[in-house]
Amino acid sequence: MEPLNKMVCPLVHIKPGERARMVGLRGGKWLVGRLTSLGFTPGVELTMVQNFGRGPLIVSVRDTRVALGRGEAAHIIVQRNGS
Repeated sequence: MEPLNKMVCPLVHIKPGERARMVGLRGGKWLVGRLTSLGFTPGVELTMVQNFGRGPLIVSVRDTRVALGRGEAAHIIVQRNGS
C-alpha cells in the first residue's frame, strides 16, 4: 500500500489520465467560492486531462473540462485512486 503522503496531494501533482477524489480546498474565501462554483466540492471525482508540468492544466470534473492555473490547482487537495 502506498504511504498516505503520496496518496493525498495537491491537484498539480496528478498525472494525465489519473483519477482522484477531491478531499479539500485551501485558500481564502474568494478562491474557495470560485472553485466551488466550478464544481470542486469535497468527494467529487476528478480526472486529469492535461498537465505538462508548467502552464495551465485541464481537469474533467462533473462531465465538464475546466482549465485551471497552477496556482489555483495547488489549493485543491485530492486523494489519488488506488491502482
